[in-house]
Amino acid sequence: MAEASTEGGDAVFRIFIRADIQRVWRELTKTGEAQGAVFNAWLHTTGLVPGGRLQMRTGSGKYVIVDGDVVAFEPPHRFVHTHRFTQYDDPVCQVSYELKPVGQGADAGVEVTLRVIGLPPGTKTGKSMASGGHMILDTLKAICETGRPSFGTRLMYGMFARMEFVLPARTRAEHWPLQRP
Repeated sequence: MAEASTEGGDAVFRIFIRADIQRVWRELTKTGEAQGAVFNAWLHTTGLVPGGRLQMRTGSGKYVIVDGDVVAFEPPHRFVHTHRFTQYDDPVCQVSYELKPVGQGADAGVEVTLRVIGLPPGTKTGKSMASGGHMILDTLKAICETGRPSFGTRLMYGMFARMEFVLPARTRAEHWPLQRP
Protein backbone atom coordinates (compact mmCIF):
# COMPACT_ATOMS: atom_id res chain seq x y z
CA MET A 1 0.00 0.00 0.00
CA ALA A 2 1.19 3.52 -0.79
CA GLU A 3 2.64 5.56 2.07
CA ALA A 4 1.41 9.12 2.46
CA SER A 5 2.90 12.16 4.15
CA THR A 6 2.83 15.92 4.04
CA GLU A 7 5.95 17.90 3.20
CA GLY A 8 5.71 21.68 3.34
CA GLY A 9 1.99 21.64 2.54
CA ASP A 10 2.38 19.23 -0.35
CA ALA A 11 0.76 15.80 -0.30
CA VAL A 12 3.36 13.08 -0.92
CA PHE A 13 2.58 9.45 -1.75
CA ARG A 14 5.28 6.80 -2.17
CA ILE A 15 5.30 3.14 -3.17
CA PHE A 16 7.77 0.42 -4.21
CA ILE A 17 6.91 -1.43 -7.42
CA ARG A 18 8.70 -4.62 -8.38
CA ALA A 19 8.96 -3.84 -12.11
CA ASP A 20 11.28 -2.32 -14.68
CA ILE A 21 11.36 1.50 -14.69
CA GLN A 22 10.36 1.59 -18.38
CA ARG A 23 7.21 -0.42 -17.61
CA VAL A 24 6.21 1.98 -14.83
CA TRP A 25 7.03 5.04 -16.96
CA ARG A 26 4.92 3.76 -19.85
CA GLU A 27 1.91 3.21 -17.61
CA LEU A 28 2.08 6.82 -16.40
CA THR A 29 2.64 8.46 -19.78
CA LYS A 30 0.90 6.29 -22.39
CA THR A 31 -1.55 7.82 -24.83
CA GLY A 32 -3.99 6.12 -27.18
CA GLU A 33 -5.32 3.75 -24.52
CA ALA A 34 -6.78 3.90 -21.04
CA GLN A 35 -4.42 4.65 -18.18
CA GLY A 36 -5.44 1.93 -15.78
CA ALA A 37 -3.59 3.54 -12.88
CA VAL A 38 -5.27 6.91 -13.35
CA PHE A 39 -8.95 5.95 -13.03
CA ASN A 40 -8.93 4.46 -16.55
CA ALA A 41 -8.83 7.96 -18.05
CA TRP A 42 -7.24 8.59 -21.44
CA LEU A 43 -4.31 11.01 -21.69
CA HIS A 44 -4.77 13.51 -24.51
CA THR A 45 -1.89 15.89 -25.20
CA THR A 46 -0.46 18.35 -27.69
CA GLY A 47 2.95 16.89 -26.78
CA LEU A 48 4.67 15.51 -23.71
CA VAL A 49 7.14 18.38 -23.61
CA PRO A 50 7.32 21.38 -21.28
CA GLY A 51 4.56 23.76 -22.34
CA GLY A 52 2.51 21.00 -23.95
CA ARG A 53 -1.16 20.78 -23.05
CA LEU A 54 -2.66 17.69 -21.49
CA GLN A 55 -6.02 16.39 -20.42
CA MET A 56 -7.33 13.26 -18.79
CA ARG A 57 -10.62 12.35 -20.48
CA THR A 58 -13.26 9.69 -20.15
CA GLY A 59 -13.04 6.70 -22.50
CA SER A 60 -15.57 8.24 -24.89
CA GLY A 61 -13.53 11.47 -24.99
CA LYS A 62 -16.70 13.47 -24.34
CA TYR A 63 -15.72 14.62 -20.85
CA VAL A 64 -12.52 16.19 -19.50
CA ILE A 65 -11.68 15.16 -15.94
CA VAL A 66 -8.34 17.00 -15.58
CA ASP A 67 -6.90 19.89 -17.58
CA GLY A 68 -3.29 21.03 -17.38
CA ASP A 69 0.07 21.85 -18.92
CA VAL A 70 3.29 19.83 -18.96
CA VAL A 71 5.87 21.47 -16.69
CA ALA A 72 8.68 18.88 -16.90
CA PHE A 73 9.12 15.66 -18.87
CA GLU A 74 12.36 13.78 -18.19
CA PRO A 75 11.96 10.12 -19.28
CA PRO A 76 11.95 7.80 -17.44
CA HIS A 77 12.44 9.64 -14.15
CA ARG A 78 10.23 12.72 -13.81
CA PHE A 79 6.90 13.97 -15.15
CA VAL A 80 5.31 17.15 -13.76
CA HIS A 81 2.12 18.83 -14.92
CA THR A 82 -0.37 21.38 -13.69
CA HIS A 83 -3.63 19.89 -12.52
CA ARG A 84 -7.15 21.24 -12.42
CA PHE A 85 -10.27 19.15 -11.96
CA THR A 86 -12.70 20.57 -14.50
CA GLN A 87 -15.72 20.07 -12.27
CA TYR A 88 -14.39 22.36 -9.51
CA ASP A 89 -13.46 26.04 -9.36
CA ASP A 90 -10.47 25.25 -7.12
CA PRO A 91 -7.00 26.71 -7.66
CA VAL A 92 -4.58 24.89 -9.94
CA CYS A 93 -1.92 22.67 -8.35
CA GLN A 94 0.88 20.53 -9.78
CA VAL A 95 1.26 16.77 -9.92
CA SER A 96 4.76 15.29 -10.01
CA TYR A 97 5.71 11.66 -10.65
CA GLU A 98 9.29 10.80 -9.70
CA LEU A 99 10.68 7.34 -10.49
CA LYS A 100 13.88 6.00 -8.93
CA PRO A 101 15.31 2.53 -9.56
CA VAL A 102 16.18 0.74 -6.31
CA GLY A 103 17.67 -2.61 -5.36
CA GLN A 104 19.34 -5.28 -7.45
CA GLY A 105 18.48 -8.72 -8.75
CA ALA A 106 15.30 -10.22 -7.32
CA ASP A 107 14.89 -7.18 -5.04
CA ALA A 108 15.06 -4.65 -7.91
CA GLY A 109 12.21 -2.31 -8.62
CA VAL A 110 11.15 1.30 -8.74
CA GLU A 111 10.30 3.72 -5.97
CA VAL A 112 7.51 5.95 -7.25
CA THR A 113 6.80 9.24 -5.54
CA LEU A 114 3.62 11.13 -6.39
CA ARG A 115 3.65 14.72 -5.14
CA VAL A 116 0.75 17.11 -5.23
CA ILE A 117 2.44 20.49 -5.08
CA GLY A 118 0.46 23.49 -3.92
CA LEU A 119 -2.51 21.36 -2.95
CA PRO A 120 -5.31 23.78 -2.09
CA PRO A 121 -6.24 22.85 1.52
CA GLY A 122 -9.88 22.44 2.45
CA THR A 123 -11.03 22.25 -1.18
CA LYS A 124 -12.79 19.51 -3.11
CA THR A 125 -9.57 19.09 -5.09
CA GLY A 126 -7.63 18.63 -1.85
CA LYS A 127 -10.02 15.97 -0.61
CA SER A 128 -10.07 14.14 -3.95
CA MET A 129 -6.30 14.16 -4.27
CA ALA A 130 -5.79 12.89 -0.71
CA SER A 131 -7.63 9.65 -1.46
CA GLY A 132 -6.79 9.54 -5.16
CA GLY A 133 -3.03 9.48 -4.58
CA HIS A 134 -3.28 6.19 -2.70
CA MET A 135 -5.48 4.62 -5.34
CA ILE A 136 -3.31 5.74 -8.26
CA LEU A 137 -0.13 4.27 -6.77
CA ASP A 138 -1.75 1.08 -5.48
CA THR A 139 -3.33 0.50 -8.90
CA LEU A 140 -0.09 1.35 -10.70
CA LYS A 141 1.66 -1.28 -8.57
CA ALA A 142 -0.97 -3.91 -9.37
CA ILE A 143 -0.82 -3.23 -13.11
CA CYS A 144 2.98 -3.23 -13.30
CA GLU A 145 3.38 -6.33 -11.14
CA THR A 146 0.40 -8.44 -12.27
CA GLY A 147 -0.72 -6.95 -15.58
CA ARG A 148 -4.08 -5.63 -14.37
CA PRO A 149 -5.83 -3.68 -11.62
CA SER A 150 -7.50 -5.46 -8.71
CA PHE A 151 -10.95 -6.97 -9.24
CA GLY A 152 -12.59 -4.21 -7.17
CA THR A 153 -10.88 -1.52 -9.22
CA ARG A 154 -11.96 -3.19 -12.48
CA LEU A 155 -15.56 -3.22 -11.24
CA MET A 156 -15.34 0.45 -10.32
CA TYR A 157 -13.92 1.30 -13.76
CA GLY A 158 -16.80 -0.57 -15.38
CA MET A 159 -19.23 1.60 -13.44
CA PHE A 160 -17.33 4.76 -14.42
CA ALA A 161 -17.66 3.86 -18.11
CA ARG A 162 -21.40 3.32 -17.83
CA MET A 163 -22.06 6.39 -15.69
CA GLU A 164 -20.03 9.13 -17.39
CA PHE A 165 -23.29 10.76 -18.49
CA VAL A 166 -23.80 11.93 -14.89
CA LEU A 167 -20.69 14.14 -15.00
CA PRO A 168 -21.46 17.86 -14.80
CA ALA A 169 -22.11 19.60 -18.13
CA ARG A 170 -19.18 21.93 -17.41
CA THR A 171 -16.80 18.97 -17.89
CA ARG A 172 -17.87 18.33 -21.51
CA ALA A 173 -14.88 18.44 -23.86
CA GLU A 174 -16.26 21.35 -25.91
CA HIS A 175 -15.81 23.57 -22.82
CA TRP A 176 -12.14 22.55 -22.47
CA PRO A 177 -10.33 22.87 -25.80
CA LEU A 178 -7.02 21.05 -25.81
CA GLN A 179 -5.55 23.54 -28.27
CA ARG A 180 -5.47 27.08 -26.95
CA PRO A 181 -6.42 29.84 -29.41
